[in-house]
Amino acid sequence: MKARILVPILSTVCAAALAVPAAAAAKRAEAEGNAMSAAAPAMSKKPAFKPAAAAAPTASGPFATVSTLPFQAPDFTKIKEDDYLPAFEQAMAIHRGEVDAIIANKDAATFENTIVALETSGQMLGRVARVFFALTGANTTDRLDAIDTEVSPKLAAHSDAINLDPRLFARVKAVYDNRAAMSMTPEDARLLERTYEQMVHAGAMLTDAQREQVKAINTQLSTLATQFGQAVRAATNGQPLIVDTKEELAGLSDADIKAAADLAAERGAPGKYAIALQNTTQQPLLPALENRATREALFNRSYHRADGTSAGNDTRLLLARIAELRAKKAALFGAPDWASYAMYDRMAKEPKTALDFMEQMVPALAATQRREAAELTAAIAKDGGNYEVKPWDWQRYANRIKAERYQLDEDAVAQYFQIDKVLEDGVFFAANKLYGISFKKRTDLPTYHPDVSVYTVYDKDGSELGVFYFDPYQRPSKRGGAWMSNFVDQSHLAGTKPVIYNVLNISKAAPGEVQLVTFDDVTTMFHEFGHALHGLFADQRYASISGTATARDFVEYPSQVNEMWATDPAVLSNYAKHYKTGETIPAAMIDKMKAASKFNQGYEFGETVEAALLDMKWAALTPEQAAAIDTPEKVDAFEDKALKELGLEVGLVPPRYRSTYFNHIFSDPEGYSAGYYSYLWTQMLDEDSRKWFRDNGGLTRANGDHYRKTVLSRGGTMDYFEMFRNFAGREPDVPPMLEARGLVTPAAEPAASK
Repeated sequence: MKARILVPILSTVCAAALAVPAAAAAKRAEAEGNAMSAAAPAMSKKPAFKPAAAAAPTASGPFATVSTLPFQAPDFTKIKEDDYLPAFEQAMAIHRGEVDAIIANKDAATFENTIVALETSGQMLGRVARVFFALTGANTTDRLDAIDTEVSPKLAAHSDAINLDPRLFARVKAVYDNRAAMSMTPEDARLLERTYEQMVHAGAMLTDAQREQVKAINTQLSTLATQFGQAVRAATNGQPLIVDTKEELAGLSDADIKAAADLAAERGAPGKYAIALQNTTQQPLLPALENRATREALFNRSYHRADGTSAGNDTRLLLARIAELRAKKAALFGAPDWASYAMYDRMAKEPKTALDFMEQMVPALAATQRREAAELTAAIAKDGGNYEVKPWDWQRYANRIKAERYQLDEDAVAQYFQIDKVLEDGVFFAANKLYGISFKKRTDLPTYHPDVSVYTVYDKDGSELGVFYFDPYQRPSKRGGAWMSNFVDQSHLAGTKPVIYNVLNISKAAPGEVQLVTFDDVTTMFHEFGHALHGLFADQRYASISGTATARDFVEYPSQVNEMWATDPAVLSNYAKHYKTGETIPAAMIDKMKAASKFNQGYEFGETVEAALLDMKWAALTPEQAAAIDTPEKVDAFEDKALKELGLEVGLVPPRYRSTYFNHIFSDPEGYSAGYYSYLWTQMLDEDSRKWFRDNGGLTRANGDHYRKTVLSRGGTMDYFEMFRNFAGREPDVPPMLEARGLVTPAAEPAASK
């Protein structure tokens, strides 16, 4: 959700990430259009609105004015860490001055002098926030973390001082109340509606005493969320599994073993071996490890990383306090719980819709988990093991069954995926075939890390569409997961084109080795570029409803649709070339990959469903219930009870994230809290959309142009059900998703409803 409330907002969407209100110090976590008629194109023809001069100090430093680089891209050569704090202070003062000028205007409130003036305020704050929070996510340092800790509560207080100013709200309300008599384009009307609703949601209609309580809670939440995110990163990066011998790592490649030896040496344990943790519960090296004790140790190191098992790594009281404050805040608005408060602008609208949607999957999913567990235990026995499958065994034996059943060797598949070819001959190629856009690599724009590459994106008519930054590799300074965001937002009003970046966490090959990637990495690259397309095709007058500035349970939809082209035969044959022989990936291997895609859904789909339902359990607490969870032990008890109540095999298939390292829902003041279900909801939209593409001829320019026109170019300008109907000609439906995962056969299921 990129929409601004009245302060600049940085949007981050991802397969494992979230939208980030930078001016409210919201950070992120783990990688998520309309039929506006002929009025929409006319909006771009309006002259740019110029805000009143700020009654505040003039700015200095690298963020004082827009960058002089092409597309206003950040000039990282001129930005130092010591620039951020003074830039934030100056930007907040200037922004406050701009808002004060709107309030002090003696003229009657109008759309232009109030709503548009708010939309154009805070430009410097947006510039510094977008760069700062990009770096704290992708290339942080101790100094940046310290600044983050200091500035987060200040930004929260700044945001509240504006959003909860009764004088400002009086002007906004005056325009809103007079909207029936005004002549506005559909996008104007949407901006007015969003501005008013978000101010009300922030607390503009509360009493003075209640507003002060909201301000205090927001400041505390901002501080606690920052602490939670930093604590999880420290727990993840700070406690790799260290083993004594090479034999304990049997099954890993020579490159993986060397990397483990190098990491151990870096951590002060030369001669030993260290495996770094990834952000999710399951760890990517588990399937390859032959030593069961090592598998169990690695799994437990991941599962218990922040639950007090290791000294100094305990986030339980932090998350309990966050849950309590959220419930208290919701109560101030008369909402029964945080989920009811937070979902006001979602496509699903209310918790019951999301819960009903997820719960209809549980019976088939639970049966699938039990069936797959029995198969895996049988495979263990066949292998000579005398034990039942456990979470640390699951993926190893699932991969073995998959290899036997489908004759699919994952390592052999990876030989066809070189990262540069996947990006340029796969991701970019598919975008060209669908939308006619093209790409040119450039080296003149500075980046924040040497691994980052930059491309100019050209539209189908040859005009410059925007800029794309690609940051693929894992490093200790980067949080886990994958995500997309903007350095510059698209806006016809501001005359700006999108400057977008994708961040991933692919394990980097050793120097001199060919950079191969797994098919999971390939899928992630297509996914994140789907977000990039959503941003690149933005065609809005106002940045706050541009591109990926959509509802939390809609934003992951276009990115998931883009994943389908990774296995399209025409696309695969263009990029999937064996790195040694140049041979195109065999059709038989593609068929096996597709057949195998429905296998192991009890785990792969189940862990996401469990995480989404766990999120809703935390978000459904009343203030009294949340306050009662006041010790680490009670956090454990609540999570244990919540998971057992789901009706799924959580002892065998733990959630993708436990509460203690669930960054999506706790490291951001709002983020994906009461919203992790969005990944499932948008999978429903995705699979139904894939069916539409297949039914209408697949990878064609006509289909791409239609999807761009009805979805990718529409931003947050209209009702999302209407947007989907404009694309597909009908309501979204659940069966294609369940069928795609092998959970049910085609059957009549109720359509998703408003």
